Amino acid sequence: MQDLANKRVLVIGLGASGRAASELLRRREAKVLVIDSADTPQLRREAESLRAGGVEVRLGIQAAPPDALDLVVISPGVPTASPLLQELLRRNLPLIGELELGYQQSLCLNIAISGTNGKTTTTELVDRILQHAHRKSIAAGNIGLPLCAVADQTRDLDFVTLEVSSFQLETIRFFRPVVAVLLNITPDHLDRYAALADYTRAKARLFLNQQAFDWAIVQSEALAQMRSLQLDIPSKVVTFSANNRRADIYLDRGLLVSRLPDWTGPLFDMEKCRLGGAHSAENLMAALAVGHVLRIPLEQMAEALRSYPPAPHRCEQVAEINGVRFVNDSKATNLDAVQKALLAMPAGQTGEPNILLIAGGQDKGFEFHDIGPLLSRRVKRAFLLGAAREKIRAAWSLFTPCTVVGSLLEAVQQSAVNAVSGDVVLLSPACSSFDMFQNYQHRGEVFRQAVQALEQTSGCRGGGGNTSAGIPLGRPVETVREQN
Repeated sequence: MQDLANKRVLVIGLGASGRAASELLRRREAKVLVIDSADTPQLRREAESLRAGGVEVRLGIQAAPPDALDLVVISPGVPTASPLLQELLRRNLPLIGELELGYQQSLCLNIAISGTNGKTTTTELVDRILQHAHRKSIAAGNIGLPLCAVADQTRDLDFVTLEVSSFQLETIRFFRPVVAVLLNITPDHLDRYAALADYTRAKARLFLNQQAFDWAIVQSEALAQMRSLQLDIPSKVVTFSANNRRADIYLDRGLLVSRLPDWTGPLFDMEKCRLGGAHSAENLMAALAVGHVLRIPLEQMAEALRSYPPAPHRCEQVAEINGVRFVNDSKATNLDAVQKALLAMPAGQTGEPNILLIAGGQDKGFEFHDIGPLLSRRVKRAFLLGAAREKIRAAWSLFTPCTVVGSLLEAVQQSAVNAVSGDVVLLSPACSSFDMFQNYQHRGEVFRQAVQALEQTSGCRGGGGNTSAGIPLGRPVETVREQN
């Protein structure tokens, strides 16, 4: 564990990660300076709290401070290519992320889970398995609880189960999971990475420091992508896939089946849990593989997985009003997630498109036309909002009718007007939320509130034909930016 006493440390970013890093550094008796490019009332309140603990805080800072420094810790939302960080690197200052700092100050083993989609669910599944098997564990990382915030608890834990993003992996140095899980790699964050290959290389850093006796649990398609870029994994590998029956663990008509030499045969029946779809099957396979390499009995794992409740904002049915289902998939911030959501929705009785899709937000650099053929088969109409709405309309209007709206509330109400019994109103944005909302959870809650307002107006929670037509449009929802 690195001795931080009296070290002069710069923390960049005053979001949750930056605050957790600053507080941990102060507990380790470092001299801490925090900067943030923004200067808002909320940040000022956070700054006062940190100052009370002996942290120096400067807001509205765009350039690297001239102070003498021993270490720089950055929040994951700060791109390493930014001029500020490039200036600090030119000064030959050691630079790490909050994840690396938390790892260096932790005292237990960690299991790290990454991938484009499914990270949070799989992290929760693994943590649930560990706790059900009486292992002392806590879920942290990108799931919402920074590793720095729990580093002091690790003395009493067996494992920390970490959700890890590509942004966090960019700035690791010694970070080494004893079990590393890579769920999938599909286009995402192309506003930060020049190409999919660069994004793949960032994800592959998950295995950078593993040793030959560690474990890598990898989706077979993601492993093929890594190998095409000559990215090797130094540890023992277990593969899984919902689509490749040659994987070590695969999906066969609703059953999760293993071909591992010491673990052969059916493992789990998807019909006996509350998760559905091929993407959920892969999350479950990964969690089972983690438990297996940690020598947890299969029956204990199955008990934990059968009772797992689906997480909110992930293909979550909010209500059914007059035969129309309203589904909150606000977590779908990329095209692969939207594709999976569209395929998971029930088809209409006539075979015609029956999904009214609400999408849009802050663009992450996608080519939205890639899912055009699926839209033409499943989507009755798309309602588009946010900064990317015109770009999406240009890409999708060849495949499905598109309507631009001014707010999520308007999108819900317009969808209800156009829906009939058997249709699905699906919020699956394909974009990040930060142009209009604090985060994807805030966006999902606004959707939920709009649907609840429809329920009250209709006076009905199921049954007959659509009676929601003619609901007057409300005012646009208030837009809020993330304070980070």
